[in-house]
Amino acid sequence: MPTPETLQHTPLHDRHVALGARMVPFAGWEMPVQYAGVIPEHRAVRTDAGVFDVSHMGELEVEGPHARELLQAALSNDLDRLATGEAQYTLLTNEAAGIIDDLIVYRTGEHAYLLVVNASNRGPAYDWLKDREIRGSDVRDVSEDCALLAVQGPRALERLGLAPAKPFTFGESSIDGVEVMVNRTGYTGEEGCELLCMSEDAARLWDAVLERGVVPCGLGARDTLRLEVCYPLQGNDIGPETDAISAGLGWACALDKEFEGVDVLRRVKADGPESRLVAFVMEDKAIPRHGMPIEGGGEVTSGSHSPMLEIGIGMGYVPAAQAKPGTELTIDVRGRPRRARVVKKPIYKRED
Repeated sequence: MPTPETLQHTPLHDRHVALGARMVPFAGWEMPVQYAGVIPEHRAVRTDAGVFDVSHMGELEVEGPHARELLQAALSNDLDRLATGEAQYTLLTNEAAGIIDDLIVYRTGEHAYLLVVNASNRGPAYDWLKDREIRGSDVRDVSEDCALLAVQGPRALERLGLAPAKPFTFGESSIDGVEVMVNRTGYTGEEGCELLCMSEDAARLWDAVLERGVVPCGLGARDTLRLEVCYPLQGNDIGPETDAISAGLGWACALDKEFEGVDVLRRVKADGPESRLVAFVMEDKAIPRHGMPIEGGGEVTSGSHSPMLEIGIGMGYVPAAQAKPGTELTIDVRGRPRRARVVKKPIYKRED
């Protein structure tokens, strides 16, 4: 367990402390878990706009005439679907089809890609790709040079003065004099973007975003937001021991191409997975948490109180026979059986 002295700090650490954020260890970093509180921050993102410091995420550049060949053999999705200026959700898989990381790949040029990876997997993802580097490809970790702010919510683009753009596209822009790469991606299920800038510009960008009326938000709200829309969390819902088909991420796998573990995924798809990652809502008053047993051989992988629905919600693996929406589940909540019901993903959906 890292000590406070060994935890890494993002370029915005002093800003968070000055705002009175509650700081916690996360993936080797000291990060803000909340400012005003998880519920008001969550609702700010659902109704207006919030900003998250996600500069702990890793950035890997892969370039060269054979960069595509390297990545096409390592990543689950089909890079050939990407034009320059487009991005894609994909998985870095091992030989057993386990998920080393789920990430976004951006095609920045004809022979150039940017990968944004999870903080805890920055080292493993870099090492995995570097070990498989081929002549004509170059993998570089540029994380120290970068800062990343996620501005999310129905008014996010309006508050930033940015024009609408298609999801999973990106382009260069400027926010109050700070040069940024505007990525139309996010982890909340809302409109918005992720702003990539040089690390030395992070404080100016943060100040500019807050000046525009965007609410600072911490990791607590980030987790409840992603759970309401059933985005998986690496290390909880997915990991090196879970496969994409069982996790409901088969759509991010091009099974007609060759990549690490594809034969396993083809078999799982053909035979049907033994278990599936499902979303559920509590029927009884209770808050499910990671690791709680589900009757019949399942387990909760993520659970919380939903600030929008005001009930307990979660995701977990259950035997395939129990995965159909409407199926009743029984969850052991601190020694007490509590009823839940499998629902279709996402758990929360905005009413237009």
